[in-house]
Amino acid sequence: MKKKVVLAYSGGLDTTVIIPWLKENYDYAIAAVCVDVGQEADWTAIKQRALAAGAAACHVADVKKEYVEDFVWPALKASAIYEDKYLLGTATARPLIAKVLVEYARKEGAAAIAHGATGKGNDQVRFDLGILALAPDLEIIAPWRTWKLQSREEEIAYLEARGLPVPMKRADSYSRDDNLWHISHEGLELEDPANEPSLERMLKMTVPPEKAPDRPEYVELVFEKGVPRRVNGAALDGPDLIRELNRIGGAHGVGLADLVENRVVGMKSRGVYETPGGSILYYAHQELEHICLDRQTYGFKQLAGLKMGELIYGGLWFTPLREALSAFVDATQETLTGTVRLKLFKGSISAAGASSPYSLYNASIASFTTGELYNHADAEGFIRLYGLPVLVRSLMEQTRKERP
Repeated sequence: MKKKVVLAYSGGLDTTVIIPWLKENYDYAIAAVCVDVGQEADWTAIKQRALAAGAAACHVADVKKEYVEDFVWPALKASAIYEDKYLLGTATARPLIAKVLVEYARKEGAAAIAHGATGKGNDQVRFDLGILALAPDLEIIAPWRTWKLQSREEEIAYLEARGLPVPMKRADSYSRDDNLWHISHEGLELEDPANEPSLERMLKMTVPPEKAPDRPEYVELVFEKGVPRRVNGAALDGPDLIRELNRIGGAHGVGLADLVENRVVGMKSRGVYETPGGSILYYAHQELEHICLDRQTYGFKQLAGLKMGELIYGGLWFTPLREALSAFVDATQETLTGTVRLKLFKGSISAAGASSPYSLYNASIASFTTGELYNHADAEGFIRLYGLPVLVRSLMEQTRKERP
């Protein structure tokens, strides 16, 4: 019996080319696995494409709910962002895809897992590290690191020479990744950071901000322990909640990020990201943290969120540090229950009020009117003690200057 290889199959150009390439270079039966994390895809047509290209079988794993609950929500609760802009849309999905590939490899009794990540990108790191963490005994095949094909034009020619259909148009060659959380765009004019993105040609989920309505829209979100549960009064599960916010936010042009980022492999790359629903959720979540977390916890959590973003971006989801950071974050979210109202207008998000039964804001203390809980006279002694190092240094400098 032939050995088996499980291929992470998206139905796109790269992974479609990999099927005949594997058949020509390895004596493996190919089981294609499509992992549905909410991308816009015709899975029936994609399965047929995989089989037509030579796969022995093609499976579709619907893991949208798991993706949101076990990967997106932990990133949201941590306020994890990479390099100030990227909300980790692709990066949060890759460890789950690696997990699903390992599960199917075990079911199929496969000896190897193959993926279509390029040798220049981040995804090869994320896939490889996920597989190594969960199944170190499996061989990893990454054709982009070994084959002689050097461009998408050569990939297209490769399929055409074998009489196989090409799953893309030559003119539409942005490199895209999409799921429930976002859509990313790379290539074409984006390869020169001096060029303005061609938003009208590029965007799929979001309107250019200048094309958004001339009237703002308000959106109300309810969180329970850091997790969003309701949008405008409607209780929704994770995938539906994100879809609804993508619809609302996309119509108002919010959640666009144009970033020249530092890839894991060392080079800089440029991408444009559409994350309308995610941007709304991150903004609302932060507004709630501002009223529910004390200064010390909030400040340390900012550091944890920065580190969490680096770990997720770098493919280090299945690590003790990421798990420990998630445990810390979950502890901070115990009191993060409440309602946030936001205003969306032509690409912008602004706060329109937040409330929580756990709010630490106390009007009798914060008001300019002196209340029973705060005595203005207490501030003098506090400032003197707080500034004692400043005073001591100043006295020392004064003494030095007075010496002959």
